[in-house]
Amino acid sequence: MATRALLYRRPAEPATLLVKHGSQFFAIRLRRHRRARRYTLRIHPTDREAILTMPPRGTLVEARDFAQIHGGWIAARLGRLPKAAPFQSGTIVPLRGVPHRLVHRAGERGTVWTETRDSGEKILCVAGGSEHMDRRVHDFLKREARKDLNKASLAYAAELGVRVRRVSIRDQSSRWGSCTSAGSLSYSWRLILAPPYVLDYLAAHEVAHLVEMNHSPRFWRVVGRICDHVDRAKRWLDTYGNDLHRYGVED
Repeated sequence: MATRALLYRRPAEPATLLVKHGSQFFAIRLRRHRRARRYTLRIHPTDREAILTMPPRGTLVEARDFAQIHGGWIAARLGRLPKAAPFQSGTIVPLRGVPHRLVHRAGERGTVWTETRDSGEKILCVAGGSEHMDRRVHDFLKREARKDLNKASLAYAAELGVRVRRVSIRDQSSRWGSCTSAGSLSYSWRLILAPPYVLDYLAAHEVAHLVEMNHSPRFWRVVGRICDHVDRAKRWLDTYGNDLHRYGVED
């Protein structure tokens, strides 16, 4: 196993390389992939960094040249990322699509809960030390996402006559959900930040894969049969989906 690994990652190989574009420098994360046939670049929206994938026999010189040639693309894509919104007091966070202001309640008991002020403003209250605020908000949102997605997934599974074995909540950057033929569903916790009809559509989408493990016309007919807001949810994700990745991260 160790010998095989060395074929794809040399011991002295750096994990990142620096690329200069104009007056800016960008740290590019390197990764080798045994199935890669060419050099590719992508932007990780949550980590807010560029990742360069190298083929097994690729070299650092070639990787640096490839990244340098695409320096303008890297700068433009990183520059278009929405401004980061860390989980700290005062940040506005959408819970089920409704804006909530984070409020630190250091002297109160509990963890995280919602309130509505006399003005009508929705707030998300976080108890305890300020150093625990980020973790507590993350944990709260993941619990809420699990609850909503589990409920929606089981309801659609019952409607289609299929079985969901497990629902997992993760922080996936390249997809909102996934499904295995064994019945394990995985979703991004960030769906709890979207309006409920968006989360509901994603649950219908993944459960439908238990009937059709593809994206054929038959698959979309299954989705459309159990979910009547497919187009509306897809339009929302196309327009606002990338924005969800800015929450809970630092600049």
